[in-house]
Amino acid sequence: MVEDAPGFFERLRAEHGPVAPVLVDGDLPAWLVLGYRENLEVLRTPSRFSHDSRIWHCFKENRVAADSPLMPALAWQPVCLFMDGEEHERLRVAITETMARLDRRGIRRCVTRSANQLIDEFAADGHADLVSQFAEQLPLRVVAQLLGMPEEDAPRLINATRDLLMGSETAFQSNEYLMTALKQLVALKHAAPGPDFTSWLLAHPAKLTEEEVAQHLRVVVLAANENTTNLTANTLRMVLTDPRFRASLAGGSMTLPDALEQMLWDEPPTAVLPARWATGDTELAGQSIKAGDMLLLGLAAGNSDPVIRPELSVPMHGNRSHLSFSGGPHECPGQDIGRAIVDTGIDALLMRLPDIELAVPESNLKWMSHWIARHLTALPVKFTAAPQGTSPVAGPQPGGDVRSESARQGAAADGSRTADRNRTSAPSAGTPRTRSFLWRLLTKWLPGK
Repeated sequence: MVEDAPGFFERLRAEHGPVAPVLVDGDLPAWLVLGYRENLEVLRTPSRFSHDSRIWHCFKENRVAADSPLMPALAWQPVCLFMDGEEHERLRVAITETMARLDRRGIRRCVTRSANQLIDEFAADGHADLVSQFAEQLPLRVVAQLLGMPEEDAPRLINATRDLLMGSETAFQSNEYLMTALKQLVALKHAAPGPDFTSWLLAHPAKLTEEEVAQHLRVVVLAANENTTNLTANTLRMVLTDPRFRASLAGGSMTLPDALEQMLWDEPPTAVLPARWATGDTELAGQSIKAGDMLLLGLAAGNSDPVIRPELSVPMHGNRSHLSFSGGPHECPGQDIGRAIVDTGIDALLMRLPDIELAVPESNLKWMSHWIARHLTALPVKFTAAPQGTSPVAGPQPGGDVRSESARQGAAADGSRTADRNRTSAPSAGTPRTRSFLWRLLTKWLPGK
């Protein structure tokens, strides 16, 4: 467990340069890639650095315990994440084309509905923890609906995925629970398809097996939860604590999407991405990498590499060349859905609670780091309590609002007009209405206001 991940990365960089030797759970050797260019080199050359974990010499030598907390992240699975070449392309196309069937406006309506449900649970209290009560809950509430899962399954799904990603002693059991739930969902959708991601993936011309579908749903759930939860919490913290951020946003020079990109540069939601394995003896940044060696991708360290960012205080507005969603042929296909969840969810929160502010000194905020990510443990806030029953219209029921426009052709026109009148879709962060709202909200936070 690394308690100060950013400091740890910089100490390693100072001692070893862009690629450093490290030990992971069980004192197993690995390389941590710290340089921006070196990360891209590994990401973009699967012929040298493969996704197939079966070539890891520690697996071949039986040095990894069957119940090791590393197993859920590193054990080979029949998913595109662990494949290269034609088989990777077959599975990757199935994922991306299925995601393309999800209507982006429908996703935003789904996010707004879920966000308002969460806000309803604490709006009357006048206080909340935006990590445990909002950021950790919202992504999988939305993803569960996109997958076609019952809403009541979301809480246990959230707990299992967070435990799994932390690599705790119960990570193996949490992974077993997650896979059981997803296999049950796949069997249900095979028997009774619906307008959802799972059903569409089962029906894709690539003809994925039920096992392949379940395994890819696991990848979607884990990626959505880890990245989107952290990005939501980090951006909310910035809105509440950083005067420079508030001044820029209030002045109109930074939209909420701009703010998200800045956060993706400064605090990637996944700090270390596991993993790649050397297909043969090679060299990287002067280090001698042997066949079967494991390389961990230091996304956070790469984003702060002084070679490309000599001054970390310089804004990176509009620059999407960060490493936060990986890169190369395995770049995250769901990154725009993640962005939509974060900016729509935060917009809904600020609209409902316009005087929200941090309830503790900023110095009291704490983080927990593990080998993959760094998490804000709590974000206590206070606000004027809202009376019960003041939530906006919740919006369409799960499943009915995520289909593409073509999939919804033939639906009742009156229902569509009603949904539009209810304004369940959050406005774009760049619209005049949102700028005006953010100006009213944030100028009173500026020094002297």
